[in-house]
Amino acid sequence: MVTITASYDGQLRCTATHGPSGTKLSTDAPKDNHGLGLSFSPTDLVATALVTCAVTTMGIVAKRDGIRFEGVRASIEKVMTATPTRRIAELPLTIHMPAGLTPEQKKKLENTAHTCPVYASLNPETKLPIKFVYGE
Repeated sequence: MVTITASYDGQLRCTATHGPSGTKLSTDAPKDNHGLGLSFSPTDLVATALVTCAVTTMGIVAKRDGIRFEGVRASIEKVMTATPTRRIAELPLTIHMPAGLTPEQKKKLENTAHTCPVYASLNPETKLPIKFVYGE
């Protein structure tokens, strides 16, 4: 179990503290929802969690199985909706993979991204497309 604490700092900003390490991060409401957008919004952190979870779990599998994984990079977009309530509608993720992976390695790593803990935890109504780009 990991405990994360948060304090409201005023003006729609919060500070969160990661219990085990003491690392702090700040959030701000986004510009399109009454904030200044000076830091990650809470929903930005959800997108960040998905992209880093997918890449981290793929890295774990790659390390375990001796698969080349250096140079992997990824990006994610956050698409919001207000219908029926304000929420994340879609998190399109693009992962740029190394060249030279076998079809079996590609399948294993792609499956890992699609089953990472954050992916498995998100609302089933949220669209989570993942695009893999190989050989750059």
